[in-house]
Amino acid sequence: MERSNPTAFKRFAERWLPKVEAALENHSELDQAAPHLREAVRYALLAPGKRLRPLLVLAGTHVCGGDPALALPASSAVEMIHAYSLVHDDLPAMDDDDLRRGRPTCHKVYGEAMAILAGDGLLALAFETLTQLSIPAETLVRATAELAHAAGACQLVGGQADDIDGAAGGETLERLHAIHRRKTGAMIRVALRLGGMVAGAVDEKLDALDRYGDRLGLAFQITDDLLDVQGKEAAMGKRLGKDLEHGKLTFPGLLGIEASTKAAREAVDEACAALECFEKPVTGVLRCLAQFVLERKN
Repeated sequence: MERSNPTAFKRFAERWLPKVEAALENHSELDQAAPHLREAVRYALLAPGKRLRPLLVLAGTHVCGGDPALALPASSAVEMIHAYSLVHDDLPAMDDDDLRRGRPTCHKVYGEAMAILAGDGLLALAFETLTQLSIPAETLVRATAELAHAAGACQLVGGQADDIDGAAGGETLERLHAIHRRKTGAMIRVALRLGGMVAGAVDEKLDALDRYGDRLGLAFQITDDLLDVQGKEAAMGKRLGKDLEHGKLTFPGLLGIEASTKAAREAVDEACAALECFEKPVTGVLRCLAQFVLERKN
């Protein structure tokens, strides 16, 4: 893989993260909402995080020659859907998690009913926010349709449904790829595509961003699984593959740590190869991000 400037994504994030956070703050005011619902929405949306998906929207605009500032409504919309999905994933009927990003999960603070409503509110708010994009009506319709598809039963929600079934649906690598291409990859791909649409990119470039996002999403999920397994082994002495005994499919559980690490590296190489149709100077941000995903420690 061709090495990019290792600071390219860091500089991009340092410039745009404050603007992403300000946009999320502004869009979550919801003055007319019931106070407890408003608080739950803001608790979920403004929780500390890397803001990977909104930054991908802005990076997609950047590499296609547009002004990332014009894509801020789309970046907020993508993060709202991501936040809603986490709130619902954490519920007792789903993953039953008590903590998210080091804080009590939304339902632990506000109760299950209010957490469900906060997630519902965030999903609707995402599409309301997306309409604030200053792009041609035809492009806005296409962007809305693509975001709805990525968040729906055939992609994000469908991937979560299969993830709940876990190993009961078959312990195969093909199935694991299918789950995470939808559960993790769908929102990464659509984030990049929305950014490209804001810049008025042609389909060739949108498809290239899609391929990059597909491989980036795979590398992200494999790395996430590796960090989770290695963390559990270090903290609790759990052996590799223990997740399979509890019905959860992971890449290390199926492939082992060494093969999973190799697969993540290959996915990053393929992600960077997908950017060949762009001018190399502007792809530094995405190349650097891919390497960051591979080398991240948390």
